[in-house]
Amino acid sequence: MSALGTLLSRQPATGRAAGLRSQLVLGAVCAGYAVGAAFGWGSPGVALFMGDFGLCAAALIAAVSCFLYARSGGSRFRPAWLLFSLSSAMAAGGNAVWGWYEVVLRRPVPSPSLADLFFLCFAPPAIVGLLVLAKRPVTRAGWVCLVLDAWLIGGSLLTLSWSLALAHTAHMANAAGESVARAALSLAYPLLDIVLVSMVLALHFRRVNVNRSAVNTAIAGLALTVLCDALFTAPLLRSAYQSGQLLDAGWFAGSLLLAYAPWGARRSQDNAVEAPEARPVSRPIAGSLAALTPYLAAAVCTLGILYNVVEGRRVDRVVVLTGCTVVLALVLRQAIMLLDNVALTQELAQKENHFRSLVQGSSDVIMIAEPSGVLRYVSPAAAGVYRRDAEDLVGAELSSIIHPDDLGGVVHELRRFLAAPPREEPTTRIECRFGSGTGDWLHVESTVNRHQGGLLLNSRDVTERVRLQAQLQHNAEHDPLTDLPNRSLFTTRVGQALGGRRSGDPGTAVLFIDLDGFKAVNDSIGHQAGDELLVQAARRLQESVRTSDTAARLGGDEFAALIVGDGTRDQAAREYQVHEIADRLRLRLSQPYRIGTGDVRVAASIGVAFAEPSITPKDLMRNADLAMYRAKAGGKDRVELYAPQMQADVVRRSELAARLRTALRDGEFALLHQPVVHLASGTVAAVAAQARWRSAQGILFTPAEFLRVSEDSDRAAELGTWLLEEAVEQAADRARAGHPVSVSVRVSAARLLDRALPPGSVEALLTRHGLPSGALMIEVADSDPRVSFDELEQRLVALRRLGVRIALDGFGSGYAAVNALRRLPIDVLKLDRCLVEGVVESARLHKITSGLLRIAGDLGMQSVADGVDVPEQVRALRAMGCTHGQGMAFAGPLDEYRLRRTLIRGKYPVPGIVPAVQPVLAGGGIPLQSRSHDETPVPPT
Repeated sequence: MSALGTLLSRQPATGRAAGLRSQLVLGAVCAGYAVGAAFGWGSPGVALFMGDFGLCAAALIAAVSCFLYARSGGSRFRPAWLLFSLSSAMAAGGNAVWGWYEVVLRRPVPSPSLADLFFLCFAPPAIVGLLVLAKRPVTRAGWVCLVLDAWLIGGSLLTLSWSLALAHTAHMANAAGESVARAALSLAYPLLDIVLVSMVLALHFRRVNVNRSAVNTAIAGLALTVLCDALFTAPLLRSAYQSGQLLDAGWFAGSLLLAYAPWGARRSQDNAVEAPEARPVSRPIAGSLAALTPYLAAAVCTLGILYNVVEGRRVDRVVVLTGCTVVLALVLRQAIMLLDNVALTQELAQKENHFRSLVQGSSDVIMIAEPSGVLRYVSPAAAGVYRRDAEDLVGAELSSIIHPDDLGGVVHELRRFLAAPPREEPTTRIECRFGSGTGDWLHVESTVNRHQGGLLLNSRDVTERVRLQAQLQHNAEHDPLTDLPNRSLFTTRVGQALGGRRSGDPGTAVLFIDLDGFKAVNDSIGHQAGDELLVQAARRLQESVRTSDTAARLGGDEFAALIVGDGTRDQAAREYQVHEIADRLRLRLSQPYRIGTGDVRVAASIGVAFAEPSITPKDLMRNADLAMYRAKAGGKDRVELYAPQMQADVVRRSELAARLRTALRDGEFALLHQPVVHLASGTVAAVAAQARWRSAQGILFTPAEFLRVSEDSDRAAELGTWLLEEAVEQAADRARAGHPVSVSVRVSAARLLDRALPPGSVEALLTRHGLPSGALMIEVADSDPRVSFDELEQRLVALRRLGVRIALDGFGSGYAAVNALRRLPIDVLKLDRCLVEGVVESARLHKITSGLLRIAGDLGMQSVADGVDVPEQVRALRAMGCTHGQGMAFAGPLDEYRLRRTLIRGKYPVPGIVPAVQPVLAGGGIPLQSRSHDETPVPPT
């Protein structure tokens, strides 16, 4: 493990400090007891007390400690610690009885006694507890091997001990005529110690990995206790033993170690739960000792027999019987291990064949590289993936098949990966280009693992995926029709031009281009022809810019170009140069396009904006867009440079739109009416309702100033509804006051088709205000080409059934005027102002206007001329057959007070007509009728 991994796996500093303090305290207590025992504690009484009750206290502490730990934990080793607690309690009871005789009663301990019973009960719980701590075998053969290993160790120790001392002890007991109980007691201690030592050794090779520190400490404490027991049972030491000697220090330390074992290692156990324990790479020494255990046991047994032979003694039957069982156990164990090895060999062969089949049949290429980078193994899949035989790659350098441009990144990633701790980063992924047998470079993705100091690579060909990703990325950044960069990529390129090494270059410019007349191409010859025109326009645009510049399609018929600055500091010269580029581009795009068998012409409006210090791509593109719209508003087919005043105009319109949204709510709109006069008599035949907006600042806006803003806002529908309701309400009030004049309201065709204005709402409005049939006329504008004539015809028919009269507004200027006359139910034609203004001066307009009026007369329709401002126009229109007119020649828009005074007066003087007194709405006026439209002419507007 690396140094970083080692540091990460260590315990926190506070935990290490606490563990070190507890270990120092434990060592100091044990050392103090050893010093006191070595020097006899200063007096025989204190020595006896410490040698008996001191050991009792230490064993009692161990019993309580193990018991509390077993109660607090939920581990599967809880029974082991309970057994250790019971074992320590037996030791505490034996030392207490021993002290009762020596310290309280002051007489020797009888043999046997109750203390012997407690001491003999110390070993069995400890033995069973060690068995619980041992790693449990998985198979029955494992359990048999565990029993055989324990007997091999125990039998060998028994053979050696019997040969050295136990046989002599048994003979001495028989010679002295001791009772059977005393002889058995003298042999029970060493035999139990042998069993305990056997379990300690067996557990050393089979201990579990969980909470290893606590298990090792417990084993050390029991081993120290067993060692002291062995010394105590030796004949030479036992005859001279007295309580309070140095031997007691071993028992004392063993009990305290057992008491410390669970708690001193608990923090390391908690850390093991939080982070997975790193598996050791290998333990060759421990593994070798575990494998040699049976042979070492047989060797010890053989030494015990040889000792008797060398000493010239007769071989004891116990030694012979024990040796035979040890040899038999060794033979059985070897037979079991042989069968187990055969089964493992077969299983290993099957797994090897299985994995070989997986590797050879896998579509991924598996390669093993040495630490030096030389390939040691390459799977057969290399022939299908790399088009190279696996044998040709074995022995080659890994770097020799990696593309030189990718080699640096691969080496850097592999060095970083090998330096990282394996536990934190077991694998990594690299993607690079590998050379194939055909000479091509393949995109390969490899999963890399560590393998015996080298690398294990699992590689697959991802060339198609990389190509697909590149294609998807291209599609996401380019227009699918023209293959030019789209808005997203164009914005990115503008940002790069403004933020790169040319960030301070004011010569960088953005051109926004709109094709004038493109919609007419789509409507006239179809969308397929329009797409072909866009493709040709994109090709012309791409050919007209430099390779360092960017041409893009933003959507629809809008294109853009990024002209990167050339470092020129003369801003005027640069503006002139870019303007020339834009003008040449305009001429190039305005040339005829060959579509099918014919030529199609469109124009180009171009807006140009130059980079400024600290400007953002969004603002630069917005400036170019504003300049382009200014070019379209200025007559189209032209180039316009951005000026700050354009942004100020946008801000002004935005502010006007914002104020307009609150004008209706605050009651700032007023309704004016302009009289419609009969040209033959001067009688006021009707009034045309017009809205005016008097803002909070006292500014009176005309319709030309605010209607265009309102059409682009969300309040257009609300404004139209207000205008219609207000006009009907005031007309009803005038009728009740004795001035029953009809009113005309201008409504766009799109507004008529709006679902927010159903026919029933108009009928409800007329009924609510009591306006008679024929008193309301709706002027329909036909200038919107998006309106469906079928839907508009159905709507107008529904309105006529309600008694509403229909006028065609702006006649003579709309593109669909003739079609409207043919299909729509029109009652009145209203001539557009552009025809009336030049009817006197222009003979051409005079003929056109005369023809239109003749058509209206032939169709039986009334006619109204809008914009009649001078007497000459009145005379000319009347001579051509126009029936009604409105304009400054009679009166402008009037408020309600002036309108009623005009209605009381009844008529206006008409040039060329002798004044005569006539009642209001008499003479040339058309009286209001409540009958059907087919029977009664409609009052003109």
